[in-house]
Parts: sequence; C-alpha cells; structure tokens
Amino acid sequence: MKSRIFMTTALVCGALFCFAAFADLSGKWSASFKTQDGTEFPLTYTFKIDGDKLTGTVGSSQGDIEMTDGKINGSDFSFSLSVNGTDVKNVGKYYAAADSAGIDVDFGGMKSHMSLKRAN
Repeated sequence: MKSRIFMTTALVCGALFCFAAFADLSGKWSASFKTQDGTEFPLTYTFKIDGDKLTGTVGSSQGDIEMTDGKINGSDFSFSLSVNGTDVKNVGKYYAAADSAGIDVDFGGMKSHMSLKRAN
C-alpha cells in the first residue's frame, strides 16, 4: 500500500515538474552571440510551446527569423533556423531552478554556446 502511494505521488510530481518546464520556457529571452573575431550580436528569443512542439522567433537588429522543427521534451529543447540559406541547428536545456537556459549552436560546422536569460 505504501509503495502504491509513493509511486502515485512520484508520478504526479514528475508530471508537474515536466509541465512547469514547458510553461516556464515560454516567453522572451535575451542572449548575445559572439563571433570568432569577438564581435557580439544581441539576440532576443521568443518561445511558444504547444504540447511537445516549440515555435517562435529569434530576433536581432536585422529582423526576426522563424524557428522550424522545434521540439521540447522536459527541460531539453531543439529547433532550427535558416540564416542566409544555411540551416542552423540549436539544441538547448532549460534550468528551472536558475530560470535560465543554455543553447549549443551549430552554424555550418562552427559550434558555439550561448546562455539565455529571461528578458524583462
């Protein structure tokens, strides 16, 4: 009986944690992309979540780019961007405790990492 109560409680808590991760990533985030020559470009990410589907945009001073192939699974997420005809893969992780996220970006074989902070 105790194991049944424990298992039910664990499943409910796990489901709530997953739901919180989905809900908390939604919204606007800011980051800065640093090129190999040290130039920094401020970026704004806008995430929208519908089930396990992730959509949104990445904005810069040159305009917004729509995310494609977006997926979210717990705190892990991924999406692609098309930048001047180049497919840019993005793989990230949301850290609920710190209300932050990290993204690994693969731009034509050049890999980089960015930290995202919730925009105010």
